[in-house]
Amino acid sequence: MNTVLENIKKRRSIRKYKEMQIEQEKIEAIIEAGLYAPSGHNAQPWHFTVLQNKEIIDQISAGTKEALKDCETPIFRRMARNESFHILYDAPTVIVVSGKKEGAYSMKADLGAATQNMLLAAESLGVSTCWIGLVVEYFKGEEKEKRNEEMGVPEGYEVQYAVTLGYSSLEGSPKPHARKENTVNYIK
Repeated sequence: MNTVLENIKKRRSIRKYKEMQIEQEKIEAIIEAGLYAPSGHNAQPWHFTVLQNKEIIDQISAGTKEALKDCETPIFRRMARNESFHILYDAPTVIVVSGKKEGAYSMKADLGAATQNMLLAAESLGVSTCWIGLVVEYFKGEEKEKRNEEMGVPEGYEVQYAVTLGYSSLEGSPKPHARKENTVNYIK
């Protein structure tokens, strides 16, 4: 089978990591894959912040949980109130994905393409990942500007996602998920 298709089919969100750090060359290859994603009008409206400082990763997790404690969505509220839950799954590396606000009508789609490229590149390198959307809550509100500055997010950009990276501490390979049926039709 084609290796790209194979990686697409076997990639799973992993939420349990070993403490060991990822090699720098692998991180650079994963970032490069994100940089080569397609974007509307080739705008490339992304900025990636690579975090490997456990204190900062823990701070983002705690701050995100605090922001979600009174959320209207019950599952997010439960996650936020669970003291042992870590939003970023104690991953040794986290990539924060930010996008340029102005002039990029397709910014979220562009960032999604860049994020997916990074997930697939990581899979091909034996690095496990999880795409995290809830982290956006940490970068909202009164502290937004300060937090963006602390993370090196350029002015005019806003955080949209995070990707956790690490080596899985799960035994064996994750089982494939069943795909929903009747989701494609052809008109000829």
